[in-house]
Amino acid sequence: MLQTVSDWLWWERLWLPGNVSWANLEDSEGRVYAKASQLYAAVPCALCLLLVRYLFERFLATPLANAWGIKDKVRLKAESNHILESFFCSQTRVPSQADVRALCKKTSLPEGRVHIWFRRRRNQQRPGLRKRFCEASWRCVFYFFAFVYGVWALYDKPWLYNLREVWAGFPKQSMLLSQYWYYLLEMGFYLSLLLSLTFDVKRKDFKEQVIHHIATLTLLSFSWISNYIRVGTLVMALHDSADILLEGAKVLNYAKWHQTANAMFVVFTLLFMMTRLVIFPFWLIHCTWVYPVELFAPFFGYYFFNVMLCVLQILHFYWAVLISRMFYKCIFSKLEGDDRSDEDEDDSPEERNQKMNHKNGSGVRGRANGH
Repeated sequence: MLQTVSDWLWWERLWLPGNVSWANLEDSEGRVYAKASQLYAAVPCALCLLLVRYLFERFLATPLANAWGIKDKVRLKAESNHILESFFCSQTRVPSQADVRALCKKTSLPEGRVHIWFRRRRNQQRPGLRKRFCEASWRCVFYFFAFVYGVWALYDKPWLYNLREVWAGFPKQSMLLSQYWYYLLEMGFYLSLLLSLTFDVKRKDFKEQVIHHIATLTLLSFSWISNYIRVGTLVMALHDSADILLEGAKVLNYAKWHQTANAMFVVFTLLFMMTRLVIFPFWLIHCTWVYPVELFAPFFGYYFFNVMLCVLQILHFYWAVLISRMFYKCIFSKLEGDDRSDEDEDDSPEERNQKMNHKNGSGVRGRANGH
């Protein structure tokens, strides 16, 4: 049975054009081809990147946050109440009005107090500003070095300037060492992002992020096995170029360099729209849809690869809407944070008074300190 599954999985017509077999992609005459077994290296690479990220956030990002005075907001903790806590953990974080009335009867608390309790309890689970700063710093640094490496690996390649060269001699295209390390680095990074989703800042587009990471890993894996490596490197470099500016703008915004952050975000928006909504669909997807059929008949892998690229393009449209909203705020109002982030909920007047008293040290403790 396992042999049958293996035969179907590695059936040549799934991965390769009709006139090509796996035997044609064996190393010979100085040519070295990509192999599926090399993808396993992405797992230890992802674990190493998680370690590097931990060290970076602890010994570089955190001291930088201290130097820039980035502090978490003062949050009032929800008072101990086992009935409300049980409902919060087992039912929902956002109770309906009917739920609130039922909880009022059980706890003998007024509705306002119950609403305040749930708001405080939700805020307790949200990541602080320093965590968001550290995460954005790590991604900004990675995207910067990955993009620089991608440019170095591509600048002298003919397929960067003439997309028809992507398919010259396909699929018998020898793998370059720079391509191997570029793929390994990018696959390790996106795998590390997938592994860290549970403890990273949870954003409003969490599900879309999961789809994006899985689609990206699937695309990279398939393009590696089917020797779509040339177009794969172009796609990776194109995506990294704009991501540097997005993460950099968030870092500066968290540091309260709002004017610089807004200027960087404007540049990011223009670059994102150009790369993701123009170059990606009209150059790269056109390259993968049109040029291959001039050389060989379409096969399963041809359709699969292009469908996955279209999935990415749909996500690009979704993020373009979010970015447009943020761009509007940046130009016409005030951009303070990431529209995708799960931000703290606004305090009620009562909570703001309590928070001010907490900051000012009012009460017995305040009088003892001479305030």
